[in-house]
Amino acid sequence: MPSSTLQSFTSNEREQTSFSSLFSANLSKNESIYGRQISFVAAFLLPASKLLEVPSLLAKYATGDLLLPALMHFLLQGAILGVLLFVVYRSQTPLIERLQKSLGRFLPIIYIVYAIYFIFSAILPLLDLEKFVYAAFFDTEPTVFSFGFFFLLSAFICTKGVKAIGRCADLCSFLFILPFFALIAMSLSSADFTHLLPLFGTKFGDTMSAFTRTTPHFSDAILLLPLLCQYQPKKEDSAKIMLGYTFGAFCTLLLLAVFFGTYSSLAPREHYAFSKIAQYFPALSILGRIDLVFVYLLSIVLLFFTCIPLQYSVDLFSRATNTAKYRVWISFVLNLGLFFFVLYVNKYYDGFYKTISGNLPIIFWFIADMVPLFLIFLPKHENKTPSNSKPKKEKNHA
Repeated sequence: MPSSTLQSFTSNEREQTSFSSLFSANLSKNESIYGRQISFVAAFLLPASKLLEVPSLLAKYATGDLLLPALMHFLLQGAILGVLLFVVYRSQTPLIERLQKSLGRFLPIIYIVYAIYFIFSAILPLLDLEKFVYAAFFDTEPTVFSFGFFFLLSAFICTKGVKAIGRCADLCSFLFILPFFALIAMSLSSADFTHLLPLFGTKFGDTMSAFTRTTPHFSDAILLLPLLCQYQPKKEDSAKIMLGYTFGAFCTLLLLAVFFGTYSSLAPREHYAFSKIAQYFPALSILGRIDLVFVYLLSIVLLFFTCIPLQYSVDLFSRATNTAKYRVWISFVLNLGLFFFVLYVNKYYDGFYKTISGNLPIIFWFIADMVPLFLIFLPKHENKTPSNSKPKKEKNHA
């Protein structure tokens, strides 16, 4: 072999080894997440994205058939999640390592693309959350900087690894179940489910319009993908994750049914559904607005959910640019920029909302739904272990 060819081969091998070792170092710093925690994210955090504007939007475009476009979304996202779980469980090697081995130096480009996507996908939840906080938490007119406290929380969470999301999911399992079903129980007395009849009474075009315009709020599978990437596959967890997502879908459909059963033709004008469905509970005239206690608890879940895409963005950008040691500053710059962005855009809320939900759903369909499906062609890249060595058993607790 000529010396020049040998030097070139050695140089390329050294570069690839260096990149792999660097990636492995970054991976070791990112703490693991457990299948139970991913299922909790699917069950308790993902439904939070549908608590605010989704019910009124579906009621506006699909009227009494608002459950149908929501069910279509859940079936689509459930199918995508099923494909992603198949990709994860067909190999014992973590998905993030398989991506590195297959894509090599092209992986940082993909990281940057999805870092930008997660910032973009967080815009509508941020705008909704700001409007909700001002409406629900302030009796007097709030200052323009009142919402800034959210970005302090977000900036802190964005400096943490995925284990922080897992712990938030564990906490939200308690913060979600009792308040959610308490509000549902309090609202049943005022809900008339005959308002949902007749089934399929809405034109198909209106149903598809409702499906299209709520797409940004239902891109669920992509929000689980970064967690699945850093998860050590265990086949017994796949059923837990799918069951968690099914439970979250059931809770959302139940909320939609109760909401429309309560407000009927007035539903399109009633924003922030979860905070209003129980306000006609008869005992409130005696006990006071105890329903607000449950609303405030669910609002904590909503805060954690809104931080998730921002945390992903910081993590992906720091990986792509190998700037993990500057993660605090990356988080600070991102959250400061978003604070001023939301402060400015809030004056153009309606126009901005219509632009994203009405004209840009294709971005979510392509980046969040279609591109991840190509992972099915990813090689297994099984880690080879010596025959005389036994793999270590992992602890089954966080």
